[in-house]
Amino acid sequence: MSGVFSSEQFEERPLVGILRNVRASDIEPIVGACLEGGLKNLEVTMNSAGATDQIRAIIEQAGDRLNVGAGTVTSLERLEQAIEAGASFIVTPAVVPDVIQRCRELKLPVIPGAFTPTEIWQAWDAGALMVKLFPADLGGPQYVKSVRGPFPEIRLLATGGITLDSIEGFMSAGVEGFGLGSPLFRPDRVEASDWPWLTEQVQEYCRVHEKCSR
Repeated sequence: MSGVFSSEQFEERPLVGILRNVRASDIEPIVGACLEGGLKNLEVTMNSAGATDQIRAIIEQAGDRLNVGAGTVTSLERLEQAIEAGASFIVTPAVVPDVIQRCRELKLPVIPGAFTPTEIWQAWDAGALMVKLFPADLGGPQYVKSVRGPFPEIRLLATGGITLDSIEGFMSAGVEGFGLGSPLFRPDRVEASDWPWLTEQVQEYCRVHEKCSR
């Protein structure tokens, strides 16, 4: 059964941390750093080893302090596994119609991945909470400006290569939220168990996003 999604938490800080292929032993300190830094949303990709166990572990540790979602949901089978683990929101890397439709039926928030104008519109029209613009660093802020010309109402969550230096440009172009993977969870820092650094990075991403939201 899926967990409870807090729209209030998501809207307060639409930053989604993305965990992919993280060691099980690192989950607890990573979650601790995310909570201490102020993150409100965390996603585990379903193509990671032990993804469902990690989702359960995060929920057990964080309780209602984090929205815990499942990413890289590319099939109904993966969707059912994510729901059983307790994921409260779903993220896809592309427009996957049957997954989006099933999420709509279950009233489960879904953030589909898209890049072209056609894909972005299809994802939004299907009932997305937001559309994950991926890979965002390929088109950059100028691409966002072009897309938002005909689609000013579509809410975008830019994902892929988002750095502290690039957030302001994307937000100025009309992006509201961000998916944060390896630029936040830098593999070398995670490998070194540098959790104070991670806490500081989370705080900095939250600070920059809040500053640009004013």
